[in-house]
Amino acid sequence: MSGENSSADDVQRVWDVVVVGAGPAGASAAYAAAVAGRRVLLLEKAELPRYKTCGGGIIGPSRDALPPGFELPLRDRVHAVTFSSNGRFTRTRRSKQTLFGLINRPEFDQQLVEHAQKAGAELRTGVTVQRVEQHGSSVPDRRTVAVVLQGGETVLARAVVGADGSASRIGAHVGVKLDQVDLGLEAEIPVPETVAEDWKGRVLIDWGPIPGSYGWVFPKGDTLTVGVISARGEGAATKRYLEDFIARLGLAGFEPSVSSGHLTRCRADDSPLSRGRVLVCGDAAGLLEPWTREGISFALRSGRLAGEWAVRIAEAHDAVDARRQALNYAFAVKAGLGVEMSVGKRLLAMFEKRPGLFHAALTGFRPAWRAFRDITQGSTTLGELVRSHPLAQRALGALDRGPAAAAEEPVSS
Repeated sequence: MSGENSSADDVQRVWDVVVVGAGPAGASAAYAAAVAGRRVLLLEKAELPRYKTCGGGIIGPSRDALPPGFELPLRDRVHAVTFSSNGRFTRTRRSKQTLFGLINRPEFDQQLVEHAQKAGAELRTGVTVQRVEQHGSSVPDRRTVAVVLQGGETVLARAVVGADGSASRIGAHVGVKLDQVDLGLEAEIPVPETVAEDWKGRVLIDWGPIPGSYGWVFPKGDTLTVGVISARGEGAATKRYLEDFIARLGLAGFEPSVSSGHLTRCRADDSPLSRGRVLVCGDAAGLLEPWTREGISFALRSGRLAGEWAVRIAEAHDAVDARRQALNYAFAVKAGLGVEMSVGKRLLAMFEKRPGLFHAALTGFRPAWRAFRDITQGSTTLGELVRSHPLAQRALGALDRGPAAAAEEPVSS
């Protein structure tokens, strides 16, 4: 905090940065701002730890975005992936090195929050944010944002980070626009040791019967996380897909400990990431990979950026400077995550039309499997892959042009 305002701020209790939501995006933002030596308040409506509908896959980009010294509470390490196409044409591919890790979200999120607290952030749970105000009677000056809590209490901040999930109130304040909404359904199924042993180190990915849908099985010790996802509006068909999927796997006889559903939302290309001194990140900003709907790495990476830029906004002495810093944040997000999202959107559009081609490529075409492996391990990203590999560019271009062009495209490596 700058010294000249510290005494006034102490009287008014103005935080440098207030972060709303203590998931991976919010905890990362709070950590980044606290490590920079700022006074940070992290607000969370639930009591921690709390359950979240999430496969819990930790790919390379997620691992690389974690705070120094963070030890992942892994339930399993994945070395093999079984692919199937609506239960048929099953094939397993293996890797000598770990492809990705599997975690339970309550433990993972709790640990992230603890790292933010160790860095100096203060946590308040059981707190619901009703709205933020940047003008009006609750705002003492133009450098301050009022965060209004349920019950009427107001918290003042120099900058606010909205990380309050896919139904974000802060996102509504910023004016986030969403152009892809999907429904994920998931069951946590405790299984006997003999069944758990069969799944150890191996996940299943099944390309589903609804355009753009897929299912997964992620093993976590004595529990299997089984889920499916497809476009919103196909609720009954998505539910039927999950039931058929579980039955086909021979798991229908086991009672799930948790059954849950969740809407994932992807931002439109022109969606804002800030308004005044308020930034959004993670699900609140609609940041996730559109094809796989992988959100943890996007939450961790955008959260860290939001925390770093919120520090600069907190230091901004006027609206022009605050606006410049907010635009820099948006640029940083779009230059990295935005590029990955645009490639993911193209992949989803093609996958909706030709899931069989994706299945054939991943199970029978070595460069496609290598790309999958490199992305999950974190040695490349979707954006980098398309930028640096002429073969990937040609394949994407051919698929963009349609099935006939893709069929003509040579598949030599």
